[in-house]
Amino acid sequence: MLKGNKQIISPKKLKKPTYKKAGLAPGTLIYTGHKKDMPVKMYVTYYNENTYEKKEFSRVEDIITPENKQTNIWVDIDGIHDIELVEKIGKHFNIHNLVLEDITNNVQRTKIEEYETQLYIVLRMFQYGINISEIENEQLSLILFENILITFQEKNGDVFDNIRERLKTQGTKLRIEGTDYLAYSIIDAIVDSYFQILEKLGEDIENIEDRLLINPEKNDLQKIHLLRRELIFLRKSVWPLRDILNQIIRDDKVFFKKSTTIYLRDVYDHSIQVIDAVESYRDMIMGLLDVYLSSMSNKMNQVMKVLTIISTIFIPLTFLAGVYGMNFKSFPELETKWMYPWGFWVFTIILIVLMLGIFKKKKWL
Repeated sequence: MLKGNKQIISPKKLKKPTYKKAGLAPGTLIYTGHKKDMPVKMYVTYYNENTYEKKEFSRVEDIITPENKQTNIWVDIDGIHDIELVEKIGKHFNIHNLVLEDITNNVQRTKIEEYETQLYIVLRMFQYGINISEIENEQLSLILFENILITFQEKNGDVFDNIRERLKTQGTKLRIEGTDYLAYSIIDAIVDSYFQILEKLGEDIENIEDRLLINPEKNDLQKIHLLRRELIFLRKSVWPLRDILNQIIRDDKVFFKKSTTIYLRDVYDHSIQVIDAVESYRDMIMGLLDVYLSSMSNKMNQVMKVLTIISTIFIPLTFLAGVYGMNFKSFPELETKWMYPWGFWVFTIILIVLMLGIFKKKKWL
């Protein structure tokens, strides 16, 4: 299931995509997502402690001018399906071809790659779509230079509104610090969005658990498997993020100042919390599967119990009907007046009541 260029986590979407790059030379740019007839939006934000300016641009050559060379620059590209435009940006900023290849390949694993003049980070960004029951995810690529940060995302719409508002406000740490702090803020916003997703998943798990204990339904099994796949996909994105944060913190990288790595340690702790929550929810999901199977088995046992009791009650009644249904005339009681209503039916009713009493006493009912 798809919305725009964003991937929606669903059982169908988790199938492995057809690999389109087999046999091609390294650095060949091919967009592996689903192309849409939508324009690519390009924004550039110039900022420092005293200045702030954001504008939309159409020509790559207009990004850096003599007037803004001394400011921090955030280039935000919404849309990666325009291969020609991605190549232009790559040439303008001298981005490595392998990085450009990974940008257009929207099924990249969360990772970090260091080059001589740039640091490349790939993340998965999760957020709820218009239908809050569907989780959308898209690939976010960050390329960090000395005073330039370039972000590529598949479509307009992200979790960075708070960052943009802080950039507008003079005196905030975002305005004072460099682009490495902006990169940290983006990573932190993505990790914080994981908590929002996990909170909703936790509510869904609790609701299904309560329903399973009361009245399990057939579609609950599909919901359990869908939640399980969502958690697996989220886990695949968070585990590598923990590793790359640990790598940034431990390595003495020139791209992140020591003052910024202190904040990255906090994001690292948050990623550990997300992983712990994902693992806990995975265990709960497996428990829900066991509860579902047990509940359905108990439900079936109750049905079989009722049918067995009904069958047991009718066994002696069937015997009586069979005896008196034989084609013989030598039944003296048949000649007795009121034998049919008072003899057969009264005896039958007494027998049914007696058997029900025995079943109740033995707690079979």
